[in-house]
Amino acid sequence: MRIIVIGKEGQVARALHERASAHGAKAVLLGRPKLDLADPSGIEDILFETRGDVIVNTAAYTAVDQAESEPELAEAINGIGAGVVAGAAVAMKVPIVHLSTDYVFDGTLDRPYREEDKVRPIGVYGASKLLGEQAVAEVAENHVILRTAWIYSPFGKNFVKTMLRLAASRDEIGVVGDQVGSPTCAFAIADGIFTVCRNLLEKPQDKSLRGLFHMTSTGSASWAEFASEIFEQSARFGGPSARVKAITTADYPTPAKRPANSRLDCTKLAEAHGVVLPHWRTSLEACIKRLIEEARAEVAR
Repeated sequence: MRIIVIGKEGQVARALHERASAHGAKAVLLGRPKLDLADPSGIEDILFETRGDVIVNTAAYTAVDQAESEPELAEAINGIGAGVVAGAAVAMKVPIVHLSTDYVFDGTLDRPYREEDKVRPIGVYGASKLLGEQAVAEVAENHVILRTAWIYSPFGKNFVKTMLRLAASRDEIGVVGDQVGSPTCAFAIADGIFTVCRNLLEKPQDKSLRGLFHMTSTGSASWAEFASEIFEQSARFGGPSARVKAITTADYPTPAKRPANSRLDCTKLAEAHGVVLPHWRTSLEACIKRLIEEARAEVAR
């Protein structure tokens, strides 16, 4: 199984590349400057040249606050660009797996969101990702859209790495306690994507495998609870730790609004694809252990 992954520097893309051999697959990563979703010209030619059994689009404009002042760029990448990739998948006669986000919802429900719940983005980023979902679904019948949330990994910038960095120089850190979601490791997402891709290839006529699904880790927490668990596990491995002071969203104003409830119901994915991601605490432990070991190895050099 040869998978073309768009967004080579992203957390999920790098996790897909690292986990490919464990799934008997090859992941070919494409990204800027060779392939730029903000510039659709040439995308189809590049994908045809690369060749693959499935296209997985992990690329996105993810600067949530900055998107408020750059709506055209966010829409170009997350909306128009996503549609162009889906069109290329149709031309190549291969499935397209597209990553989306909890930010398509307004976060006001008092339960985890299901796929059929009404979408209502409250910011530019969420609106641009919703445009991408709509474009992919409209262009490509053979598609899977996976909404996920609160992604972290040993790669790039994310909440886990930020907390560990801050704990190295602070005794106490204020963290928002009135937003809840499911922290989800990029490696867990990657493992799930490989299963989804294999299902799509092995059962091309099964319509229940196509469409929109939610994919996050089991369990949920507030950002403050997530931070507390990060520090507890870090301390266990001899890493940095700090006290967490739970604050409100109002105490930490940002240009873009965040959904208060980012929990996603993943029942449909489990029933159709047999994919259930591990509990977030389990995945977090492996990530923390790796980050601390890599930090020590760097110091030793």
